[in-house]
Amino acid sequence: MAANSNLSSPTDPLGREKDTKGIQLIEDMTRNADTVQKNFLSEILTRNSDTEYLKKFNLNGATDQETFKSKIPIITYDDIEPFVRRIADGDRSPILSSLPISEFIFSSGTSSGEPKLIPSGREESNRRHLLFSLMTSIINLHVNGVDKGKGLHFWFTKADIKTKGGIPARSATTSLFKGDLFKTRPYPHNMCTSPNEAVYCLDTYQSTYAQLLCGLYEREHIMRVGAIFASGLLSVIKFLKLNWEQLAHDIRTGSLNPKITDPPLRVCMTGIVRPDPELADLVARECASGDNWEGIITRIWPNTKILEMIVTGTMAQYIPTLDHYSGGLPKVSMLYGASECFFGLNLDPMCDPSEVSYTIMPNMAYFEFSPLKSEPDSPDQLVDLVDVEIGKEYEVVITNSSGLYRYRMGDVLKVTGFHHKSPKLQFVRRKNVLLNIDWEKTNEVDLQEAVGRAAELLREFGTSVVDYTSYADTSTIPGHYVIYWELQAPLKEDSCEKVIEQCCIAMEESLNPIYRLLRVDGSIGPLEIRVVKSGTFEELMNYAISKGGSIGQYKVPRCVSFKPIVDILDSRVLATSFSTSLPKSTRE
Repeated sequence: MAANSNLSSPTDPLGREKDTKGIQLIEDMTRNADTVQKNFLSEILTRNSDTEYLKKFNLNGATDQETFKSKIPIITYDDIEPFVRRIADGDRSPILSSLPISEFIFSSGTSSGEPKLIPSGREESNRRHLLFSLMTSIINLHVNGVDKGKGLHFWFTKADIKTKGGIPARSATTSLFKGDLFKTRPYPHNMCTSPNEAVYCLDTYQSTYAQLLCGLYEREHIMRVGAIFASGLLSVIKFLKLNWEQLAHDIRTGSLNPKITDPPLRVCMTGIVRPDPELADLVARECASGDNWEGIITRIWPNTKILEMIVTGTMAQYIPTLDHYSGGLPKVSMLYGASECFFGLNLDPMCDPSEVSYTIMPNMAYFEFSPLKSEPDSPDQLVDLVDVEIGKEYEVVITNSSGLYRYRMGDVLKVTGFHHKSPKLQFVRRKNVLLNIDWEKTNEVDLQEAVGRAAELLREFGTSVVDYTSYADTSTIPGHYVIYWELQAPLKEDSCEKVIEQCCIAMEESLNPIYRLLRVDGSIGPLEIRVVKSGTFEELMNYAISKGGSIGQYKVPRCVSFKPIVDILDSRVLATSFSTSLPKSTRE
């Protein structure tokens, strides 16, 4: 396998001093990926040999890969949920790990409505922070001078939920930002305009307001603007549209919005606000320009070089809107991670978002890969990290330091190349996020493409799809797909039904051949689009947050089945249309 060229250090001596250690770690890990993986597994099996879970499988002290694979089964969350529940309820015996479980990480839980509890210890937390901290070193290699400025990053945390046994449960981002390593992060990782008091404020309005206000005061020094997800940054832009007058008032007078009532945040911000009429005039001038918000990011933060956030997977749909607001700034998608573990980094951050691949860091977990199979019942033949093949798609299976052993992640990844001995992977889709009435199995990518093609019909009517989700309605006979659309601007009443009907037809023509065959056969009913009120998807986010979700980790669910979520959507429907013709179907 051909290895990519080495990462090189910055030519600037100061940059070299700051980033050399991080870059060297990446190089060492990826050059020795096989050895790092073997050592990682051996260390975990040695440390956890007396845990209740591993003792069931009679490893008898073996720590090699072959014995591990022959005796330890591949599992899903349902297999370990009873063990997790005992830990959550207060059982302190070594059930899954010999090290204490210091917290649980919520999975996003947006598809089923109920988050999973993923056990995590201090060591796992440190690994997440390590990968997070390496991002800046990589960016400094590729973006000239960015290390001389500051970052306006919108980060949010949520209140912990205590389990019955007193262990905190939180999102992965909240865990990251509440960790001691984040609080004491060294230069250059502390070059963010958002004070910790704003990040830790649990009220979304107050936190967003304070982070924006700090960013406005530092506008000339900002070179990076970002959030965790693309949708998060767009939420901030919407917030700015609604609150710029109050922000300008505070800047003009040197006073602080009375709605900032969180005590630590108010004390912090009182020391930051100061009268700056010239800046207030600029904010008012740029934000009061009606609907002309094109390039607003660079108009307010003129030295911005990059946008930093995840724009891969379903976040890709927000790229045109980001381009509109930023004037086409490069969009840097740096990290691939999940609640169970962080995986890897994008070592080519300035590439086009459609070409982003993440190089797996072999010190994050023990990784195995299950090739996607044409025959669902055929036995699994898992391959190791260094043995995956370019061009093939796999489901990733992990063993981590907090008690997950051969755990199916459900993420489907495509191998695009290697950096030394470590594969570069492209996220394809979530394996278990599907619309399925019969046996057509429409995946997330198919759905996104069908929505995109149908939405093209809306252009001539001056509107577009702001967001969408879907639901497999099996209450009808036959069952059918329901697609919920929120539109940027309403359609005229006299044309709405006919336009959406044409969109239904276009979507069906874009779906996979099996779907179209089953539609023609009558096994699936006509596709339905339900247009919902403006703000509906914000309502869904608020619901998720009210149930313990994190605003920083929230992603719009592309398929829903959880009744309260479906009820919210159905309560806000403005118009409904069905496909009125059968799609073309080619029989073998």
